[in-house]
Amino acid sequence: MVLTDDSAWLALKARDARFDGRLFVGVTSTGVYCRPVCRVRTPRRENCRFFDTRAQAEAAAFRPCLKCRPEIAPGLSAMDSSRVLADDAARRIEHAVHSGQDVALPALAARLGVTDRHLRRIFQAAHGVSPHDYLSTQRLLLAKHLLTDTALPVTQVALASGFGSLRRFNAAFAARYRLKPTQLRQHRAAPPADTAMRLAWRPPYDVAGVLAFLAHREVPGVEQVHGLSLRRTLGGLHHGQAVAGWISATFVPERHEVHLSTSASLSPLLGDVLQRVRQGLDLDADPALMAPALAALPVAARPGIRLPGAMDGFESAVRVILGQQVTLKAARTLTHRLVQRFGERVDTPWPALTHLFPSARTLAAAPAEDIGTLGIVRQRVRAIQTLAAAVDAGAIELHRGAPLEATMDALRALPGVGEWTVQLIAMRALSWPDAFPCTDIGLLNALGTRDVRAVEARAEAWRPWRAYALMALWQTLENPA
Repeated sequence: MVLTDDSAWLALKARDARFDGRLFVGVTSTGVYCRPVCRVRTPRRENCRFFDTRAQAEAAAFRPCLKCRPEIAPGLSAMDSSRVLADDAARRIEHAVHSGQDVALPALAARLGVTDRHLRRIFQAAHGVSPHDYLSTQRLLLAKHLLTDTALPVTQVALASGFGSLRRFNAAFAARYRLKPTQLRQHRAAPPADTAMRLAWRPPYDVAGVLAFLAHREVPGVEQVHGLSLRRTLGGLHHGQAVAGWISATFVPERHEVHLSTSASLSPLLGDVLQRVRQGLDLDADPALMAPALAALPVAARPGIRLPGAMDGFESAVRVILGQQVTLKAARTLTHRLVQRFGERVDTPWPALTHLFPSARTLAAAPAEDIGTLGIVRQRVRAIQTLAAAVDAGAIELHRGAPLEATMDALRALPGVGEWTVQLIAMRALSWPDAFPCTDIGLLNALGTRDVRAVEARAEAWRPWRAYALMALWQTLENPA
């Protein structure tokens, strides 16, 4: 995004939510930086400094506003930066911080296939700060989010945010924000017993379309769409130990926010859960960027169309495999059987939610004949178990911070996994906005053709947002009105 200071000032005065997460304003008279949607009195023009990222604002010694809370602003989608490599590094840093992984910048550079020096240079050019400063900002903003919206002890917040000790956390927090972590909590209302957190999006957002998409695909026992809420079970690993619980994500359209509640049992994974919900509901998308490409569609895309992703990448990939050459209803039935047979039971407040989706380790170790008795054909059983073994061993990662091309190549090497499957997994589990399964029967039906080559040629006009174009075309079939 390239905005002049005058344009940024106009966006700030209008409190234009389309620029939320893409513009931040530092106010020199207070030393605070805000989102453009902040509801406090608009500062004087001469006191404003404008920044593209939170990290830039914090590097200039501004601290985050306690009212508008920059840590809940939407982040960057996969196509937001002209420097794809630097943006890839930023997403990997964010994923590592939120999932509780160590971040060694030389190792990150090596994984990206560049030198540490080259990564620092292109990262500085693309994001205005060094990778180390970006990492520090992500850790501190995650800590601020957890301190504000949860009742976690400060020590747990420090560890969840990637600080090796409480002493280091207190020192970093005070140096950056000129507050002690405990002082921050004096500015918020007491949280409920179950964690309640806020996540923002840029309008417009097609809430009805996203909920309809999820409702058509919901698997009994695992997920449920209820009114404006998506409820589901969720699990993960924390220092090698299994953690399980439930979440409820409720859309609040008038605030351009999702309000997220979780079971207390998921407290060790809150950073990871936040990222998974952002990905699953596509909260970081920027509708203005994709509008020119979607205007070339033969149908009118709904305003604020989103690409529902995966809150569990392995689950999403398995469900894609189960959907090979069968109807959506049949795929749901097979998935439900798999959950009932191999999923771990979990307590939730809702009778409709009873099980976790089976883990990669569970399905990799299950006898193939036991999976086959559920009505799943042998070829798909083999594909699921080979995928499960690769995910369990760490050979394949399925989240938006994973390396795109390497992951897709690894998926293509699996038995029973063709290009349609790879593209759909890239679309849902990796959140790749240009994924395009050109042989998809729903796509072909929406375009009224069986000529795949003609569809591929036509779709060139929709790059680099072909996955969103596919969503718009699917909606004409699932929601004819």
